[in-house]
Amino acid sequence: MAEARLGHAFLATGSSSFADFLSEQAPELLPSRRALPEGSAADLAPHGTTIVAATYPGGVVMAGDRRATMGNIIAQRDIEKVFPADEFSAVGIAGTAGIAVEMVRLFATELEHYEKIEGTTLSMDGKANRLAALIRSNLGMAMQGLAVVPLFAGYDLLAEQGRIFSYDVTGGRYEETAFHSVGSGSLFARGSLKKLYREDLDEQGCVTALVQALYDAADDDSATGGPDLTRRIFPVVGVITADGYRRLPDPEVAEVADRVIAARMGRPDGPAAPLT
Repeated sequence: MAEARLGHAFLATGSSSFADFLSEQAPELLPSRRALPEGSAADLAPHGTTIVAATYPGGVVMAGDRRATMGNIIAQRDIEKVFPADEFSAVGIAGTAGIAVEMVRLFATELEHYEKIEGTTLSMDGKANRLAALIRSNLGMAMQGLAVVPLFAGYDLLAEQGRIFSYDVTGGRYEETAFHSVGSGSLFARGSLKKLYREDLDEQGCVTALVQALYDAADDDSATGGPDLTRRIFPVVGVITADGYRRLPDPEVAEVADRVIAARMGRPDGPAAPLT
């Protein structure tokens, strides 16, 4: 039996980017290289929204609702939109759900591949730039209606603080201060966070503010799903600190959501912002 060996491409020196390697050796596997019919394909695939993130002293929190829509139809009620990218960062997806999930998986592989090749992890800015390059490569599909606009957040071990990055469909990268939101309900979520966010929030307070923001987004945006009390479906919440990424257990998120909903029974428009 012939001895199995890796091909020359796997042993040759080159870029530490897995996406670059894939584009040379098997470009058909990249999400951006899929062939599509002419015209807009936006109504052919489920879309996911809304993602929110906020920093607090010691870390950053990201949360996403669970609804995916296809036109005026609810395509899925319990989709997950917040994923760990590596030990100290996470990505929340908004836009075409299937392509977004593929892009997140490719991004996670990209970060792991870099670490194995270089023997060290990418900086936060480096990670943000790599994700921007993946989004930029999807521009052709975005022009046909299959756009992906993620939100990236992580804990910067050098700066010892949480950081948030947003993007546009061309791969433009923008660092956000304090909090941000993407997706169809982002306008309402950011408006909510403007009155609820404080720089001295602790982790629990930050999580509660984000759940409040998602509730407000769902109140005004039909594509954003609010807490589903009947099915017990609640937002996915990820917390990133110097200890790494962890997803809050569903019972913990349910407790926060139950408190928010109970308070809304008496005040549907939510808590008031302090005047001073």
